[in-house]
Amino acid sequence: MTARLADIAAQAGVSEATVSRVLNGKPGVAATTRESVLAALDVLGYERPVRLKQRSEGLVGLIIPELDNPIFPAFAQVIGQALTRQGYTPVLATQTPGGSTEDELTEMLVARGVSGIIFVSGLHADTTADTQRYDQLRAKGVPHVLINGFSPHVKAPFVSPDDRAAMDLAVTHLCALGHRRIGLALGPKRFVPVQRKIEGFIGAMRERLGLSEDEAQLYVQHSLYTLEGGQAAAAALLDRDCTAIVCASDMMALGAIRTARHRGLSVPRQVSVVGFDDSPLIAFTDPPLTTIRQPVPAMGQAAVRALLEEIDGTPAPHSEFVFMPELVVRGSTASAPR
Repeated sequence: MTARLADIAAQAGVSEATVSRVLNGKPGVAATTRESVLAALDVLGYERPVRLKQRSEGLVGLIIPELDNPIFPAFAQVIGQALTRQGYTPVLATQTPGGSTEDELTEMLVARGVSGIIFVSGLHADTTADTQRYDQLRAKGVPHVLINGFSPHVKAPFVSPDDRAAMDLAVTHLCALGHRRIGLALGPKRFVPVQRKIEGFIGAMRERLGLSEDEAQLYVQHSLYTLEGGQAAAAALLDRDCTAIVCASDMMALGAIRTARHRGLSVPRQVSVVGFDDSPLIAFTDPPLTTIRQPVPAMGQAAVRALLEEIDGTPAPHSEFVFMPELVVRGSTASAPR
């Protein structure tokens, strides 16, 4: 084995320690150096270890949770276009109810030799999920970048919108319209973006309306990130006499509007609704939805840049790139009813 390492090192022009790191799939080796070692294996007639079989340099995996929520196809389009411009081919993998899990999709992409993977709103955002799956991915030498949901336990670049600032924008807007009973409808509490939105909401309610944390918590309602989830959350918040509802997704906001109308309430004359994402076509709903625009183009391009740096062997630090959202005022918010 010593002679073999020495032969490979001499052929590749690197140290035996570097050869050992490449053969064992360890990170921290530049892509060009890794390729030199693999080429030396081929020249000397050694068979590559299974995990080091030639990768498809042009393929990059993109794993998203669903296609029903239009924000995820929006991310896929931006990321796909950015990868194509850089000469890569995106491979879209979507989780479906009763279908493949994130781990199964990851395994499938790795088996196909992708150069890297971008995860959008994956298990990294779930504080109850085991993050070792990402350590194992890194050990296999597969670079990856994660969008939405920072975890201090995952050694990879993250890209996120500023969820706390988003809630401050929404609450400030509604307070300026005279609303005092403002509700927040969002998903399960175990998700990082949900926790951050709650922090931002409570801080804004304290800052703008003088409410204590306990008082503000009374206006927080957890549900699901779906149309039906928005309906259920809105029903609970309207029972608490809310005149305005901030929703954690545009889909939830459409559900909230539906619930208000079922109760004979006019949107926005009697109830104001704010969404989150600014999904495609959301400007054409009835009424056109006031929402917090998630900066999808900037976030998607940043994720691609970070991944390509990882692929090129110059990894970004374990950090989070945070992007400022934008309030887009349309027709679903108005002055509070007297």
